[in-house]
Amino acid sequence: MNLIAPPLSLYIHMPWCVKKCPYCDFNSHGLRNEPPPYAGYIDHLLADLDADRADFGAALESRPGISRPLISVFFGGGTPSLFAPELIARLLDGVRERLPLAADAEITLETNPGTVEHGRFDGYLAAGVNRISFGVQSFDDDKLKRLGRIHSASEAEAAVKSAQDAGYANINLDLMYALPQQTLDGALADVERAVALQPAHISHYQLTLEPNTAFAANPPPLPDDDRAWEMQEACEQRLAAAGYGQYEISAYAQANRRCTHNLNYWRFGDYLGIGAGAHGKLSDAASGQIQRRWKTRHPRAYLDAAGGTARIGGDSVVSATELPFEYMLNALRLIDGVPMADFTERTGLPPERITATLAAACQRGWLHEDPQQLRTTTLGQRFLNDVIASFLD
Repeated sequence: MNLIAPPLSLYIHMPWCVKKCPYCDFNSHGLRNEPPPYAGYIDHLLADLDADRADFGAALESRPGISRPLISVFFGGGTPSLFAPELIARLLDGVRERLPLAADAEITLETNPGTVEHGRFDGYLAAGVNRISFGVQSFDDDKLKRLGRIHSASEAEAAVKSAQDAGYANINLDLMYALPQQTLDGALADVERAVALQPAHISHYQLTLEPNTAFAANPPPLPDDDRAWEMQEACEQRLAAAGYGQYEISAYAQANRRCTHNLNYWRFGDYLGIGAGAHGKLSDAASGQIQRRWKTRHPRAYLDAAGGTARIGGDSVVSATELPFEYMLNALRLIDGVPMADFTERTGLPPERITATLAAACQRGWLHEDPQQLRTTTLGQRFLNDVIASFLD
C-alpha cells in the first residue's frame, strides 16, 4: 500500500474523576480516600511518550531526522481539571521538548464545572492550554441529578464565565439530549442556555445506554427513537439559527471554530495516545501499515509499568480488509464528507476496493452520488450505523 502520512495529534488521558457518572463507559475512576499521585502521573506520561517515540521511530518523522509536528493536543478523562495548572504546564513543556508543536496547535483541556476553582483558568492559559471543553450535559438541575453530575446549572454558567473572564475565547460545551423523561421543550431549553453563553463550539449528542455502565444495568426512562430524532432536528435548527454550523453528527461550531483535534480523528489522521487506557493510531508510509496501540487501562497497573512494555495493553495492524470500515467509521460522520482521494491517501487502498459498496449505499439513498466526494444524505445520517456497517468485509 502507498500511504501518505496524515497530520499528527496527541491524546493524553487523565483517568481520575470525583465520581463515576452512571452513563459513562470511559476509562474513568472515582476518587477514593487517598488522593491520586498527580505529580507522579505526569512523570509516567512523559516516560510513556519517550517509549512510544522510541518504538515508532521513523513513523513519527515527516522526513529522515525531522519529526512530524503536532497539530493538536487533547487532555481527556476522567477529569483533567483535577490536575493543577502547574502540572499541566510541566507536562506540556515536556511534550514540547520531545515533539514539535505546530505554530497554531490547538491544546484542549476537558473540565468538569464542579471541579474548577476560581483563578485556575489563568494558570491553564499560561500553561499553553488554548481551548477549554466543559462537560455541562444539561442546564436542568433535575436532569443533572439524574445523570449523576456533581455540578448545578448555575455552577456551570459561572464556570464558563470564569473561563471567559480569564481570556478564553475558544470554549466548547458538551450537551446531551434524550435524557431521562426529557421533553422536546426541555432539550430546546438546554440549547437556549448554552447559546446564551456564546461558546465557540457546542457538542450536542444523544444519551445512549452503553454496556457495563450503571444505566445499562438499571435503565432510566428515556425518550423513544422518534422523540429523540425530533429533539435532534429541532436543536439542530436552533443551533443553526444562532450561528452554529453543524459539521459532524454531534458537533456545531461558530465560523472558523471547528475542533482541530476531533477533525483529525474523523479524517483518519494519526495520533499518539499516552496515559492509562489511551488509544493511538499511526500510519507508517515506509511499510504501508497502519498500527493501533492502546495502553493498559487501570491507573495502578499503568503507574507500576513506569514507562516499560507493561504499559502497553495491545498492538494491532489494521488489515486491508478492515481498513474501509475503519475509515468510514470516522469520515462519514462529517456532514460535508471527505474527498474521495483522501480514502486512497489515508488507507493506501485503490478506490475500486469500495466501488460496489458505494454503489449499493447510493442506491439506498444513504450517500450522495458524487464521484469526487464521500458524503452521506440526510437519510444516511439518520441511519449512519447501517451505512458504516455496509463497509464491513
